[in-house]
Amino acid sequence: MSETLLAIESSCDDTGASIIIDAEIASNVVSSQIDHQNLGGVVPELASRKHMESIGWVVEEAVKNARIEKKDIDAIAFTRGPGLMGSLLVGVSFAKSMAQALDIPIIEVNHMEAHILSHFIDDPVPDFPFLCLTVSGGHTQIVKVFDYNKMEVLGQTLDDAAGEAFDKAGKIMGLPYPAGPHIDRLAQKGQAVFPLPHPTVDKYHFSFSGLKTAFLYFLQKEMKKDPGFIDNNIHDLAASLQSTIVHILLKELKQTSQDTSINEIAIAGGVSANSALRSQLSKVGAELGWNVYIPKLEYCIDNAAMIAQAAWFKYLHQEFSSFNITADPRLKV
Repeated sequence: MSETLLAIESSCDDTGASIIIDAEIASNVVSSQIDHQNLGGVVPELASRKHMESIGWVVEEAVKNARIEKKDIDAIAFTRGPGLMGSLLVGVSFAKSMAQALDIPIIEVNHMEAHILSHFIDDPVPDFPFLCLTVSGGHTQIVKVFDYNKMEVLGQTLDDAAGEAFDKAGKIMGLPYPAGPHIDRLAQKGQAVFPLPHPTVDKYHFSFSGLKTAFLYFLQKEMKKDPGFIDNNIHDLAASLQSTIVHILLKELKQTSQDTSINEIAIAGGVSANSALRSQLSKVGAELGWNVYIPKLEYCIDNAAMIAQAAWFKYLHQEFSSFNITADPRLKV
């Protein structure tokens, strides 16, 4: 008899639902909120309202695409955290209510752990232990993964995350939110000709706030001499910024791999969709003899398939959650 889970993702501004049947993803539906693009960033109250509007039909679509009925679902998984409190509460509340109506258990999932475990959705999969560089708008971490449900953060950002640095620097250049994909696209036509600082912090850790500030001061200085400096150099500016961020990320990843003697290397999170990071990781991996694992683009963004995959490993061990559980916006790996 097939075992079926429904998974719900609502940590930020994407509403997702996925069905996993006998360890295979049967459907994966994501509804992205576009209103924030015109507001310069995610507005938490607006995001939670949009989740409330979308979560019902997103779940229905996931069930329909998987060609099952709700009565076939054996458990419901949800993102408990980290994320925006209001957004998380929509997913948690929906999952609990639906599970109670169907009289089935619930499974809490850590959003960042799910990003890492998305590598087990498709082959090839990494061997344990492996290192995963998780990079997104809210997090930048190097995680040592011992097993599906055992992980240790070895290093992390001390201030801004890499994705946040992309977005804030992009805003300075007048790019739409989220700026990361726009910088990636522009950089492909430019050269990294503008030197930018590489902050020095403790081993395995990151700092991007100084880079962002230095970038701002650099642009202000150049625009005093040439008011059209940004427009005239937009491609090279994007390439210089992107090259610096990727270099910082890979520098610490190489150091961690060397010190731990781990050559199984993965990336995850929204910034893992960046073409320069993907290509440079593959290049470095080939040079150093790493086995490199790069997720499909559909699993880089926030999605419920990764929540389903993470929940599946918990389901196998009957690791269910209490219905008294609530969202935790600061949940740690």
